[in-house]
Amino acid sequence: MQRVVQSLSDILANLKPLTVDWQDPIAIRVIEKLKSLPVSDNYTLDDIGRLLDHDFEDGLLICRLFLGLSKDQFTASLVEELGDAGAGKSRFKRDRSGFLGGLAALGVADAMVAEIRRKVHWSDTLVERLRSGRGSAISGQRRGRGLEDFAEEKVQIVFGKRFASRSNFVGVHGQLAKCDIAIPSMDDARIVIESKAYGATGSKMTDVIGDIEKIIAAKRSDTAFLFVTDGLSWRQRQSDLRKIVSYQNNGDITRIYTLATADQFVADLEVLKNEMGIV
Repeated sequence: MQRVVQSLSDILANLKPLTVDWQDPIAIRVIEKLKSLPVSDNYTLDDIGRLLDHDFEDGLLICRLFLGLSKDQFTASLVEELGDAGAGKSRFKRDRSGFLGGLAALGVADAMVAEIRRKVHWSDTLVERLRSGRGSAISGQRRGRGLEDFAEEKVQIVFGKRFASRSNFVGVHGQLAKCDIAIPSMDDARIVIESKAYGATGSKMTDVIGDIEKIIAAKRSDTAFLFVTDGLSWRQRQSDLRKIVSYQNNGDITRIYTLATADQFVADLEVLKNEMGIV
């Protein structure tokens, strides 16, 4: 093969859009079922049950579409309603009324009625594209930022302005690692705090684990590492959460907090402030 020297402009000039058809066989099948769905002003659990009886997976997808939830969000919410006995086809067969009750609690029937009654405007298609594209990314960003703001608010209660946020702290041998909060400063990080909201469109699991491991590798052994997280999607990723818990059990993470343990978070910050003499 003859040796050639390519340029950026050559490559850019030959780029073309990668257009693909988003409709796979499942989508085509579900669209047909949606079109044939009887119009009603009062959908019941029996109607939802018939959807699941005909094809459980397709029926569950249709329920999720009416609720406007991603697969992870829908699964997490359904498991929350049904408990630990499962939320799949076998659970539906074993406990039909209980399963349908869980879907009712999520508001599937009401969502179906609301969608059927909705008057369509030409902009609806574009709004949906905006929601599923940019809107999905923004939701994830806001979810993550909301948890960061929660942690920062609690830190301010205890330390006032004696902290730095969203930068690289200096660890052992001058090693740097990114964290959400360092107390009292990034150059003298005696307490390091990282916040990760894990939702359907929040931080990717590889990012969560990776960022934690970078902090553990960089921090001094006498630096307290507090980890703040939340989100029902963790229940579908328990093996990953178990790995984070193992870091805590091994002493790499001082303590893990959620929104529900806010009081404990503040109390521990008070203890660390006194023990470390941070004034």
